[in-house]
Amino acid sequence: MSTIAFIGLGNMGGPMAANLVKAGHRVVGTDVSPAAVERHVAAGGTGAASIAEAVREADVVVTMLPSGREVSALYGGEKGIIAGAKAGALLIDSSTIDVDTARATAKAAAERGLAMIDAPVSGGVGGASGGTLTFMCGGEDRAFAAAKPYLEAMGKTIVHAGGPGNGQAAKICNNMILGITMIATSEAFVLAEKLGLDAQKLFDIASKSSGQSWSLTTYCPVPGPVPTSPANRGYQAGFTAAMMLKDLKLAQDAARSAGAVTPLGAEAAALYGLYAAQGEAGTDFSGIVNFLRGK
Repeated sequence: MSTIAFIGLGNMGGPMAANLVKAGHRVVGTDVSPAAVERHVAAGGTGAASIAEAVREADVVVTMLPSGREVSALYGGEKGIIAGAKAGALLIDSSTIDVDTARATAKAAAERGLAMIDAPVSGGVGGASGGTLTFMCGGEDRAFAAAKPYLEAMGKTIVHAGGPGNGQAAKICNNMILGITMIATSEAFVLAEKLGLDAQKLFDIASKSSGQSWSLTTYCPVPGPVPTSPANRGYQAGFTAAMMLKDLKLAQDAARSAGAVTPLGAEAAALYGLYAAQGEAGTDFSGIVNFLRGK
């Protein structure tokens, strides 16, 4: 088994690291939160006082960080991960960040002879805990092949989307679809209420018709039709409005950089910006149905 450095032991990273421990690896974890490191140790991992200490002897380095700024800062420089990793180490960044930063970081790693993939995830905290995440991977073939066994310990679906940065491209395109369809689904339920149509009846029809989508059948934004959806627990977050807004903004940044026209994506970003600004950033993103109701 391998020695794995895991940097970023938050709500997603902590359970992911725990699954690598369960798979038999020695996982040396570090985080800005001492409590997160303590939870990692309690789960069977090893704690490290610094990033340098964590990566020094690691065969694999996995990072789960908040944004491209942190990825650039922690991977780059004389004291960064790329400089501090041992020869032949494999780098896996599972943060959700902008495509340009992902590609620049992979280029810097390649210049030092290190294999790297960007591997953002879908599936939320439940998927991280259950080891059922979907990984969208960008990188060279050999890097993906090397990373796949480790990703399989943390996820169920592992997809190679192409070269460096393509994992991030896939993630932001997917979540732009999700953000748009959640708004459309929520609008339909709000309209149904105004027209006197029962929510369950709309669900029964749309879920078997052309209105079917993941936002409807798996994550229905109104209480009742899908018992496991956040709507049935007061919109307690599985995926926060702030996280959706972050991904929609990344999609818009990428669209501007690539010269793509994404008017619905832009409108979705604007609406989630307004929703989050009302103090709902930490609420599940499906709670936008209440914003559309005027609540």
